[in-house]
Amino acid sequence: MTTDDAREPADDVADADFDGDGGGLGEREQALLALESRSWPGPGAKERAVRERLGLSPTRYYQLLNALLDDPRALAHDPVTVNRLRRVREERQRRR
Repeated sequence: MTTDDAREPADDVADADFDGDGGGLGEREQALLALESRSWPGPGAKERAVRERLGLSPTRYYQLLNALLDDPRALAHDPVTVNRLRRVREERQRRR
């Protein structure tokens, strides 16, 4: 068994190419949307999951997620989550 064989699945997601193969969403992009589509039990749980599963800081996670919301592939992959997040983003922009 090599060290690569012992890696956690989350490590593979964190190392995945963000752009994917050009056709659909990459593993990392899918993981971002999957985390965002879940409900979280309390404060800090989501940020902890972002660090543990994706190996990202919460700030970087939200930067990538915000960019992903403008990607038509993300809308095709998970329209419910993407549209919800777009509405939240637009509401925050209106309040500024």
